[in-house]
Amino acid sequence: MSMSYLGQFKKHLANHDYPLFLTLWEEYCMGDEIDGEELKQVLLGVKNSELSTSFGRHVESALPLWEKIKETDLGHEIVTLIFDIQTTNTTQLGELAFNYLKERNPNDSHFNDKIRLIGLRELVNFQGAISNYELLTHMKKGKFVFHSRGWGVGEILDVSFLREQLEIEFDDIGGKKDLLFENAFNTLIPIPDDHFLALRFGNPDELEERAKKNPVEIMHILLRDLGPLTTAEIKEALCELVIPKKDWARWWQTARAKIKKDTMIETPAKLRKPFKLRKSELAHEEHLKKALEKKLDTNHLIQIIYTFLRDFPQTIKNEEFRQELEEKLKKALSTAELTDSQELQLHFFMEDLNEGKESSPTKELIRRFTSPENVIKEIEVIAFKKRALCAIHKLREDWAIFFLNLFLGIDHNPLRDYILTELLKAKKEEALIKKLDELLSYPRRYPQTLLWYFQKIMKNAELPLSDVEGKNRFFESLLILLSQIEQETSNRDSVKRILTFLTTARYNNVRKIFQSASKEAVQEFLLLATKCQSLNDHDIKIFHSLAEVVHPSLAKMGHKYDTEQEEESVIWTTEEGYKKIKSRIHEISTVETVDNAKEIEEARALGDLRENAEFKAALERRNRLQSELKTLSTEFNQARILTKNDVDTDKVGVGVIVDCLDDNSKKVSYTLLGPWEADPDKHILSMQSKLAQSLVGHKKGDKVSIQGKALTILNLRNYFESL
Repeated sequence: MSMSYLGQFKKHLANHDYPLFLTLWEEYCMGDEIDGEELKQVLLGVKNSELSTSFGRHVESALPLWEKIKETDLGHEIVTLIFDIQTTNTTQLGELAFNYLKERNPNDSHFNDKIRLIGLRELVNFQGAISNYELLTHMKKGKFVFHSRGWGVGEILDVSFLREQLEIEFDDIGGKKDLLFENAFNTLIPIPDDHFLALRFGNPDELEERAKKNPVEIMHILLRDLGPLTTAEIKEALCELVIPKKDWARWWQTARAKIKKDTMIETPAKLRKPFKLRKSELAHEEHLKKALEKKLDTNHLIQIIYTFLRDFPQTIKNEEFRQELEEKLKKALSTAELTDSQELQLHFFMEDLNEGKESSPTKELIRRFTSPENVIKEIEVIAFKKRALCAIHKLREDWAIFFLNLFLGIDHNPLRDYILTELLKAKKEEALIKKLDELLSYPRRYPQTLLWYFQKIMKNAELPLSDVEGKNRFFESLLILLSQIEQETSNRDSVKRILTFLTTARYNNVRKIFQSASKEAVQEFLLLATKCQSLNDHDIKIFHSLAEVVHPSLAKMGHKYDTEQEEESVIWTTEEGYKKIKSRIHEISTVETVDNAKEIEEARALGDLRENAEFKAALERRNRLQSELKTLSTEFNQARILTKNDVDTDKVGVGVIVDCLDDNSKKVSYTLLGPWEADPDKHILSMQSKLAQSLVGHKKGDKVSIQGKALTILNLRNYFESL
């Protein structure tokens, strides 16, 4: 991946040439390696261009590249930009965002509220989900934000998640401003506490002291956060607000002298050119030269040169540097103790220095290797592994033998994908099935490969062993594997990936397997699942519920995993009731509260507040609204939407209709739901009521007493099946 792509992208953006931009993007996303900074700059460029909306349908193509650096800070910036641009709002994308945010914020007590606010609960429109989540997390009293539409830097004075509103005082406009979260998402950019603008507006006195003690440090912060700046722009940012005007000339003279000596700041030759913060202290070539001066073993040498050329490919254009590097490589190749893999990689470098021309030594090496698979295994650079595989495929007639030997044990999914694709093209399906049989027989040997291939056959019915029997075998092996490795620290990532595969999209993969599996197979799966400690009781209950849907006779297996009685703090509600209360909260916090505020002001204008009946009535209404809002908001945060699968008709509980017979042989029915649906006239009881609690836990045939009447329970029904 080369930074030369960036220039082409910028050119197409400047020319508004969308077809060429999209063609280049498709080529870019097919690369094996990623230059994270380049990808970030491309996404920033398109985000701020007129092509952004159209490109939103294609931006997720960069996700495979992002996966390679997802754990880095740069990876976080890239995925944030992807979600800022995307316009498809697919369920798969929504689930990715949800899981990503959940993993990054495991202890956020307001996680569910934020997920709702950014659109990831309904998965309807969650463009900007990650940046909006971070803005919500940032929104605290005393924090700073930047208004992208002209209001400048602002300090947050108050935040109300209930009203979904915040109060901000901006530097560039007078007075305090109330801003709804919805508007904040479109206009506000969070400013980190250590950002120059936050430091300047939050504590300018402290910043002044730091600037006088260490002007270079402040220049680093300034250029880091605001980008390249001319002398005039630096003065505008610092003079008066940080450095008093009377001290500016002397301070800048001292600061400039120190800046010239700083290896991280690029000082312009001309006054009107900007100062820039370098990415590294020395010129890239000099940095590598210094590294190569040390005594390095061959593997370390290869890694350093590869990393350097990957990150700074433009340095090869420096002829003097290219020749010096070529001499270094020739010297390394003259070493008699080189392994085959080391020699091959050094020749790859030589090809790169000669504009990618395939060399005879490389071909000869590939043809004479007695064990190409061992050579591939010894290569640490992933790009060189792929390059070597391609060369073996091209130059050796017996390539398929080595590909099959590598198939199960090779790391990294793109390499597995390449091997699988080439073997299928060569019609080696029978040999592949033998390898897959080995994988299923010894899943612990190749845990990552097992999950990788299982995921592929769940999406592609044309692959070997993608039939019902094959999927069942993979599911069985996966559960066995999980039970074997879940306590091993070395396999923590594999366990995490397996659990994600099983539980993602509301257990969609499990549901698909169960739908086509026989009763006996599903029964075996359920037994295997109980041996997996990583699957909690809730997971097991879901497994049993899914099994019961397909094979009702398996219902009895799930009884021991029924959840205990819900805590009293949980408020059960139907989806209709949930939406009704949500709408009521919104009505109070917006329309009715605003109307009441107007009533108070109008009544206040009548004068003599002691005898003002209208004013007192308006205040009483405000108290009622605030009380109702507080109660509903508290309950809303405790609410849990009741579904058909939550209802257990083996005993009286939430969601159950209890059919009873009294002493006079008269039938009467009671429905147990949450407090928001309670209607005594229709015999709909709140689970929180004493009457409902007197019924909870009873079973068919039990005798109960309700309001002094002796009743016998005839039947228990699921509320959702009666709708």
